[in-house]
Amino acid sequence: MVEQLSPLEPVFRPGSHGNFVDGVGVTLSEIAPGSIVQLAAWPGEEKKLMATIGSVTGLKLADGAGAGASSEHCSAFGFAPGKFLVSDASEGLATAFAGKVTAAIGTITDLSHGRTAIRIGGPKSEWVLAKLFAVDFALAAFPQGSGISTTHHDIFTQIQRSGPDSFDLYVFRSFARSFWKMLCHASDEVGYEVR
Repeated sequence: MVEQLSPLEPVFRPGSHGNFVDGVGVTLSEIAPGSIVQLAAWPGEEKKLMATIGSVTGLKLADGAGAGASSEHCSAFGFAPGKFLVSDASEGLATAFAGKVTAAIGTITDLSHGRTAIRIGGPKSEWVLAKLFAVDFALAAFPQGSGISTTHHDIFTQIQRSGPDSFDLYVFRSFARSFWKMLCHASDEVGYEVR
């Protein structure tokens, strides 16, 4: 296994930060999936691709915009018509899909080297994210497992709700450090813990 180097290392400061008058509002952490893969289906092949995602990951994806699912080790969600982001705690996800996603179904792009994954969780996570993105993060509008792609000041971000009060954010590695600093700044007001 190759040791993953974090682009956040110079600005990643574990501990408590910000305003703690009312306790910790959010926790921030870098999660390091072994694999991050983007899959795209050709028109009319979306259901086959979704079935393939299910067979490789064990996740059942509902049909519909932003639908997704997650387990302890992997997650998947649709972020655009016929396009899916899939991550796994283990390496080799692109290889696993290579044997099943044929050229007739769609394409596979291994993004493991090009994305950084950040988790925000806690009772104020929806509120902090709403400061940055024009998205309704309420559980009823953004259920667990679902995901979207959006931007904040030209930083492309893919977001999946990973728990009742937690979200996984995928950003380009080249923007990870500035995105992290912005997320920390947005969390100052509610108090945050970096783990």
